[in-house]
Amino acid sequence: MCRGLESLPITCLERAKELKALFGSLLQKSDQCIIGHSKKRFNVNEPLKWKESFEKLLSSQNGLCLFRAFLVSEFSEENIVFYLACEDYRTTKPSKLAAKAKKIYDEFIGTDAPREVNLDHVTKAITKENMKHPSQSCFDLAQAKIYTLMEKDCYPRFLKSSTYLELSRKTKAGE
Repeated sequence: MCRGLESLPITCLERAKELKALFGSLLQKSDQCIIGHSKKRFNVNEPLKWKESFEKLLSSQNGLCLFRAFLVSEFSEENIVFYLACEDYRTTKPSKLAAKAKKIYDEFIGTDAPREVNLDHVTKAITKENMKHPSQSCFDLAQAKIYTLMEKDCYPRFLKSSTYLELSRKTKAGE
């Protein structure tokens, strides 16, 4: 789905379109329905919960997909991909930490990183130092900075986006 480094932006964009259509049609049906292939139950009032907190948005698979699609449209998808990569990294076996840490660092933080995230010099320096002895917490500071950036900047714009506003309007109206 939308989680993980391997997923392509187009997958989330397609999923976002599917969810937008699905939420609209499901509002006319019961409160509980089954989504597509995942067979995962969800509440059609789910979009309204995303406004309660950034954490609630990210904890929802559907919300995460729509938020990621929004970030793709703003050319800032690297933030959520980095955040998710850090989440995945925490569950990495100790024997694979060094290789995975290098991959994440090179992709998002290092000099000339192809998907560089917006981190201050001090955070980059601390993270670089942490890379000398990779542990499951070596990206914690950088991840927290990106989380805060998304929460304070991207999340409010998402809540004002036409896609979210339309979903929440339809949810409230029961269309």
